[in-house]
Order: sequence, then structure tokens, then C-alpha cells
Amino acid sequence: MITIIPAIDLISGSAVRLTQGDFARKQAYSADPLTIAQRYEAAGVRRLHLVDLDGARQKQVVNQAVLQRIADGTNLRIDFGGGIHSRDDLQKAFDHGAAQVTLGSIAVKEPETARAWLQEYGADRLILGADFRGDTIAIHAWQEQTALTLSAFVTRFSEMGFREMICTDIARDGNFSGPALQRYIALKTEFPHMRLIASGGVAGIDDVRRLDAAGIDGVIIGKALLEGRITLEELEPFLC
Repeated sequence: MITIIPAIDLISGSAVRLTQGDFARKQAYSADPLTIAQRYEAAGVRRLHLVDLDGARQKQVVNQAVLQRIADGTNLRIDFGGGIHSRDDLQKAFDHGAAQVTLGSIAVKEPETARAWLQEYGADRLILGADFRGDTIAIHAWQEQTALTLSAFVTRFSEMGFREMICTDIARDGNFSGPALQRYIALKTEFPHMRLIASGGVAGIDDVRRLDAAGIDGVIIGKALLEGRITLEELEPFLC
């Protein structure tokens, strides 16, 4: 069964959502990030995707205090991303309660650094962050488009030993257009040994059902949950 992974994105310690990674299209939410996380846990959620958007722009971890609060205030398994550009950043995330860390920009810019960290920390603690627009990878809070294709990127890090990836379709993120189902099916077919977490575009419970039926391993749900387009009650069958 597909794993449900709510997302909380952070700017200045508060929960926000962007549309297609555009910081000018920011929507802030009144609830404290810890309160949101506790509500998810109470409903049966076991995992949380926490993104440090300040860190992604500043190229260093910024919101570690919020990570620590959520780690201390819940039993959620937190995967953390944003601002991981040095080993100190990586260790800071783990020291403040992350169970896993997502590597995106650093994997593109310094693949040998990512390889060294994989050897040190293991594939169960590091996730490949494959954020794509069209056919190519985008980095640095999606502000920089690369020439690296999604397939080539995943191939390299799959061969390196990564076993889990979060694939975010930037064009669909935050706009409720539905997930890139056929793209995810193709990726899962090409890389069957990789756990594939789909992200971007989820608009309703039927999207979750389609991803589950297609054999996708997990789905990240952010704005749709925060705005009530998907309810925790609807997700209950997937939270057993």
C-alpha cells in the first residue's frame, strides 16, 4: 500500500506553500508547524516531509529549530530537505531529529560528495531529491534549471546505491492539476528497485488511489491537505 507523507514547507519558522516553487506566490498558514504535524500524527500518519525553503535559498540549513520541535513533539519519521550543502548541514539535520535527509542540489553539483555521504550514512538515511521541470532537473529551490535529464540523474544515483527518491513535478506543484502519473509509472518501470515517492499536483483522494493502483511507493501531499481538498478521514484507509 502507498505511504502517505504530508509535507510542511517552512519560511521563517512558519508553515507555507508555494505554487510551482515561486516565492512570490507564497501562502502562509496560521497554524504552528508543530500543531499541524501533531494533527497528522493523531490521524495515523507516520511520516512527514519537512522542507526548509529558507535553507534552500540560502544554501545552508536555517529552520533546524522547527525540525527539533517537531521531532521532540511527535513520533513522526521526518525526512528533511533544503539547505543541505555541507557535511555540517547534513549532520545538523540529523542532530536535530531528522530520520532521513533528502539530497537534491548537492547531488547535482557535487555527486562525489553525495557518494561519500551515502557510504558514511547508508541508503536508509539518505533520499535522492529529483525535482524536475519538463525533462530536466531543477535545483536551488527550483530557481536554477539544469541540462541534466531526470532519467540520467536517477540512473547515476541508482547505480551509486541510492534506494529511495522523491520525484517532484515542479509544473504541477501546488496547482491541483493532478500528479504526473504516466511519468511516475515509467520511472518505476525503469527503476523497479528504487522506492519512488511522487510529489506535485495531488488534488484529491482519487489521485492517491490512482498512484496506489499504479504501484507507486509513496505520495507527498502538501497544499491539498492544508486546504481541505483531501481530508485525513479520506486518507484513513491508507494509514493502517
